[in-house]
Amino acid sequence: MHYLNKFINYIYWVLLFNCILVFAQQSTVITGKILDQNGYEVPYAAVGVLQKNMGTTSTEDGTFYFRVSNNELEDNLTVSSLGFSNFSIKIKDFLKLEKKEIVLEEQTTNLSEVVVNSIDFYVKNALKKLRDNTVSKNHQLNILYRRWSVEDNLCRFYIEHSINAIDRGPSSYLVTFSVDHVRTSADYRFVKNEQKLHALKYMEFNNPLRKSINVKSYKWTKTGDSSYDNEDVIIAKGVIENKETLWLYIGMDSNKIYKLEMEKQPKIGKSLIATYVYKKNNKGKLFLSYHQREWKGAAAPSENVKRAMRSNGQTVPKYIPIAYRHEVYVLDIKEDKKRFSVGEMMHNKDMTKYKTAYDPAYWEKLNIPPNTRFFNKNIGELVDLFGVPLENQFKYSNMR
Repeated sequence: MHYLNKFINYIYWVLLFNCILVFAQQSTVITGKILDQNGYEVPYAAVGVLQKNMGTTSTEDGTFYFRVSNNELEDNLTVSSLGFSNFSIKIKDFLKLEKKEIVLEEQTTNLSEVVVNSIDFYVKNALKKLRDNTVSKNHQLNILYRRWSVEDNLCRFYIEHSINAIDRGPSSYLVTFSVDHVRTSADYRFVKNEQKLHALKYMEFNNPLRKSINVKSYKWTKTGDSSYDNEDVIIAKGVIENKETLWLYIGMDSNKIYKLEMEKQPKIGKSLIATYVYKKNNKGKLFLSYHQREWKGAAAPSENVKRAMRSNGQTVPKYIPIAYRHEVYVLDIKEDKKRFSVGEMMHNKDMTKYKTAYDPAYWEKLNIPPNTRFFNKNIGELVDLFGVPLENQFKYSNMR
């Protein structure tokens, strides 16, 4: 009986593996590039099967990558971006294209010719309707989180986390999250600064929308106009002198905030720049699709570092410049609670403190966006330190 149970168990796992293999073989890669009519790349566009909440966000180079099953081949691939008319094509027709490029037409706006209310009016309305305009009930975001650690103006360490997070949108808070997969580069840092919390929490804390923007504290002006999904968009700039600057991309009719940019100088010698991009689900509600930020600061060298520098004949500085560069892609959204799959939350430690078994096959099948100039610049700095390719760093740094 014991051997029979072992045999049945063996057959079960073989069949399960074959089912997974068949499913993987049936998936189709959707990849390409988005350009404007002048041949320039269109970044941060929403690309995917809108009615099924499937897709991704184009990179800063206009490239995109995701997978669909055979069930989606008859569906439409839609593209929406600030400043352009929507684009739609059947997926099966897109796959037939010899050159996988999508050219968007610029959408003109007449806002410059229209007498509008004060900019404060639009900002207040957008914040007032933030909860109604976003996915504000519990939803799961499948996130690819990237962080580069910079010391003495060079990238010296890179880490990626695959995260499942339960969020309530920018009008509320991040409920919980779990880190399911981790991979890192070789660690060439010497300062080795650590964040007190997971970087995802700082993404949440630094978002002005999460902290109830005090409109009266800023001086607001209109710096431009655009469009999104056939809606005129006004660009509102808010300034707190010598402290913080915000740019909000607000829909004139819906009051939706499609994009937020910020620059912050909280203390002398420190700075923060960040971008938050939102896209619509199949019900027209917004959720986070892309985030990028860079924090700059300085750290005093440890005694060990001081001794090493002196032994090499180097002058020991009082502070060493450090920075964190972050890039976040939301790869999927789930709104059905029955499909949520989040493990135990542990957010009170630096990203380097999360340990999981390294699974190269998982990273190969993940819908990782194409490499961009931003990505290549950071990885180039890291690789050039000792000439070790990133693939080799992943292979040997994650062996446990």
